[in-house]
Amino acid sequence: MSTIGIPGLILILILALVLFGPKKLPELGRAVGHTLKEFKNATKSLTSDDDDEEEEKEKRKQQTKEAPVAAVVTEKDAFDREKLEREIRERLERERIEKEIREKMEQERSQMEKEQQKA
Repeated sequence: MSTIGIPGLILILILALVLFGPKKLPELGRAVGHTLKEFKNATKSLTSDDDDEEEEKEKRKQQTKEAPVAAVVTEKDAFDREKLEREIRERLERERIEKEIREKMEQERSQMEKEQQKA
């Protein structure tokens, strides 16, 4: 049984880029990460005893008391966050374009004023 070397990984990454495109790769990476995290949590809960679960619950309670900002992110929260990030990116892009248009209009206005002063 052989292992995948660096050339193999590069080939796989190039194929993934060609198949899915650069816009979908981050989304796929996040989905794979969430899936692996959920799988890990599911296998951990299957293998642990009741005592381990109780100890883990106590640890979580202590952590939430110490750091109430830390929260469990669900798929819906992740989707909402991605949607919000997308809207923010679109808004920033729109503002950048509007700024460029304003600058161009100001340049044209100043050129017209110069032409009128010459005439």
